[in-house]
Amino acid sequence: MKETQSAGGVIENTEGKIVVVSQRGTSWSLPKGHIEDGEDILAAAKREIYEETGITELELVKDLGSYWRYKIGKEGENPEARWVNREDVAEMLTAERDADFFRSVIDKL
Repeated sequence: MKETQSAGGVIENTEGKIVVVSQRGTSWSLPKGHIEDGEDILAAAKREIYEETGITELELVKDLGSYWRYKIGKEGENPEARWVNREDVAEMLTAERDADFFRSVIDKL
């Protein structure tokens, strides 16, 4: 299986809700995507977050780390981004690795 590196983030709004994105209506994840050639991680994260959610007003608060998991969706547009209460995010995420990561950083947000 080909290994790729992605960038994204945990985006929290002023109401304390977290944005999650639908992968073609079949799965849910935090906004992220492939890093393009010559692109640094922060630029890739901001671009992917914008492409998947439309959010442009972003501020890097802290680096929450990284993790590895298998790809869960096919390439394509994310048809939906949704703001979710913090306590509901982990259960909504399709990949257990995503949910485990979110649980590990929720107290750092």
